[in-house]
Amino acid sequence: MTDYLLLYTGGSMPETDEEQKTVMDAWNTWMGQLGSSLKDEGNPFGPASKTISNDGSVSDGGGSASGYSILSADSLDAATEMAKGCPVLQGGAKITVYETFSVM
Repeated sequence: MTDYLLLYTGGSMPETDEEQKTVMDAWNTWMGQLGSSLKDEGNPFGPASKTISNDGSVSDGGGSASGYSILSADSLDAATEMAKGCPVLQGGAKITVYETFSVM
């Protein structure tokens, strides 16, 4: 099994209490379906970010990433299939699936 990072970009947050409950229920269902394949439920990212360039300079902002999760799967294709059920897609976000590898 290999770990895969699901990087969420874009999307919107639910605005009403009812929408929040619906979204949380969808997340709980999706995470339950993944079972032990879900290694890190992840979190959304806040609006503030900094970017560090290779020369050491720092600037505000830097991307449109909105959150992440980490799961284990047998292949990139299998991880991608699992990601298709992620509720973040319902809010208009996109998911990029990255294979990770251990170096330490």
